[in-house]
Amino acid sequence: MSNPEPASAPSVDRAFRKGIEDNPDKAANAQSGLGSLTAEQALALLDIQVRSRHLDFAALQLRGRGRGYYTIGSSGHEGNAAVAAAMRPDDPAFLHYRSGGFFLERARQGGYPHAVRDILLGMVAARDEPIAGGRHKVFGSRPLWVPPQTSTVASQLPKAVGMAFALKRANRLGVSTDLPGDAIVMCSFGDASANHSTATGAINAACYIAHMDLPMPLLFVCEDNGLGISVRTPPGWIEQNYRGRPGLRYFSADGCRLASAYEVASDAVRYVRETRKPAFLHLSTVRLLGHAGSDVALAYRDIEDLRSDEARDPVLATARMLVEAGVITPAEAQARYEAAQAEVEATVRAVEGRPMLSTAAEVMTPLAPRHPAKIDTEAARVVAEPARLQFWAPSVIDDEAARQQQRRRLPEHAGALPLAGHINRCLGDLMLKYPELMIFGEDVAKKGGVYGLTRGLQRRMGIGRVFDTLLDEQTILGLAIGAAQAGFLPIPEIQYLAYLHNAEDQIRGEAATLQFFSQAQYQNPMVVRIASYGYQKGFGGHFHNDNSIAVLRDIPGLIVASPSNGEDAAAMLRTCVAAAKVDGAVSVMLEPIALYNTRDLHEEGDGLYQSTYQHDAPSIPLGQARRYGEGNDLLLVSFANGVRMSRRVAKRLAAQGVDASVLDLRWLAPLPIDDLLREANAVGRVLVVDETRRSGGVSEGVIAQLVDAGFEGTLRRVTSLDSFIPLGPAADLVLLGEDDIERAALAMCGRAAP
Repeated sequence: MSNPEPASAPSVDRAFRKGIEDNPDKAANAQSGLGSLTAEQALALLDIQVRSRHLDFAALQLRGRGRGYYTIGSSGHEGNAAVAAAMRPDDPAFLHYRSGGFFLERARQGGYPHAVRDILLGMVAARDEPIAGGRHKVFGSRPLWVPPQTSTVASQLPKAVGMAFALKRANRLGVSTDLPGDAIVMCSFGDASANHSTATGAINAACYIAHMDLPMPLLFVCEDNGLGISVRTPPGWIEQNYRGRPGLRYFSADGCRLASAYEVASDAVRYVRETRKPAFLHLSTVRLLGHAGSDVALAYRDIEDLRSDEARDPVLATARMLVEAGVITPAEAQARYEAAQAEVEATVRAVEGRPMLSTAAEVMTPLAPRHPAKIDTEAARVVAEPARLQFWAPSVIDDEAARQQQRRRLPEHAGALPLAGHINRCLGDLMLKYPELMIFGEDVAKKGGVYGLTRGLQRRMGIGRVFDTLLDEQTILGLAIGAAQAGFLPIPEIQYLAYLHNAEDQIRGEAATLQFFSQAQYQNPMVVRIASYGYQKGFGGHFHNDNSIAVLRDIPGLIVASPSNGEDAAAMLRTCVAAAKVDGAVSVMLEPIALYNTRDLHEEGDGLYQSTYQHDAPSIPLGQARRYGEGNDLLLVSFANGVRMSRRVAKRLAAQGVDASVLDLRWLAPLPIDDLLREANAVGRVLVVDETRRSGGVSEGVIAQLVDAGFEGTLRRVTSLDSFIPLGPAADLVLLGEDDIERAALAMCGRAAP
């Protein structure tokens, strides 16, 4: 019988069995060659490694029978079990998809006996799999502090930085968290992932924070097998990039040699725990099977290379170490290997055929749970007056007259404010209401943001609650995700909408998916504020006047708020924060820059586009629109800048005999479908006014909803053009204008344009 092809499960299995049989018994001392591992520890880790190996074999067998749906394995990476052994079960771990050994050892440490079953349940997409419920095969466990990760390359690193950054602050600020004060955070990734901009940015952020003498107890573990699917990582590349980097202690170990891997991992963990500084553990590994599924390694690797990796098999090396140390005999090593095989195969039989998700409702249950009544109640809850007085108007009060004067300094007595003023005051009240709320982003601290919306908040609340970040949107959003998982309620700011696209996967692939892939066992509640849209009279060009939001509107479960005026902005912000608090919701608030300081509606000096701030104003429920006017000739449906333009146009239309009203959508996800249908059917003639683009813009979704609902009236739209926004007056050539709206409205009503 010929030898099976290298890099196949039969070949790897055969090589292990033969390697044990050929191993000479060099028993001399039961501790010889085990380093600081006890015999019991080493045996336990061998059992972990062989279970991980047989789980990989099972994945391939299940796929071959059409009963399994995931085959990225950990074979050759089982040395990462040594890293878990060096850590504690209450150290959060953001795991690479080849960290099976780590997960099994973490479960053993944590006294959880069902890890093998759970991994197999994930492979067969069983709905009773305890972390993702059949939605994905992930390593994850709430009690073991292993948040589930997606397969997006390196996307777990920024949020690991965020959690490590948040640990000390959580303890200092008294934020509720079940993590001990000396916990550290670990995240693992492959050598190919280390080249990704997300990884390099996260590692840079960790070094930056450490350079500022702030705690950053984070262990980066690079599991280096020399391959990114088929693309080789040049020998020495990882070491050259990370050894000697300022602010980052470098450790290196052979992940195929358990004892030395454990020694070095223990040193690295000890360093991070004691110094609260980041470290980089470079763990040399091999990849014994193909990348995944039907991948054939021989298509891009030499047979000698594959045989060389088989010779470094970490599971075989651990077994040989124990045999040579006299802890077990070759026969006993074989017996443990076969016992693990039997255990896994028996568990496969138990999980194979388990029920899978069978309805769309089942699939989507954890996606975005919403409790509207609880959200409304939470949004309506206000801070007591004494605390607000001390925050907004601190002074020593001697008599009632002085107290009355102090009350007049509260923001609700400051007179009419534009949109920016409402958001600023609302953020202050929210910080009082929620001690776990943090505001951060580029320039938000002393400067108060580019447009002043966070001005004065750091002075009033302190640098622990309001602070600047480095200029990296992936880091800003990663900080938010990690801090939220540590118990905070973050409100990160992205300076301009165009800058979001540098980091949108932190929302799309990470923040918005966590509840879905953990069945809401993990949450990262947050409200992302973004200065958005165009209409800045050509200032700044495309990078300061972006009107593309399609990437947000198609993210399942994401709340997208887009207010058009100050009073709505404050009320909607309170609703978003309440949804984060009640349901762990992830929200994005798109704030129209051009309206931040707009005070007038129709005529210069009329002051009709500002209002008095009300800290106790009624909340605005998710998905509730607002109508302006009672006109029934035409309904103008819009949002943000489009609302002000439409209201101005409605006045011009009235002078021409067209009685129009305006519906402000306010919520772009979920769209206010009930209100939209009710108002559209009442009027019968709808013009959607969309400042975003014609292709992929908001109007497409609005019109689709009306058509799907059987709307029988007249329906048209007017939008900005499918163009980037240029610099200067040329911006007006591609952005929707009031004249465009008026012409379309008159045409719909059978009137000639003036």
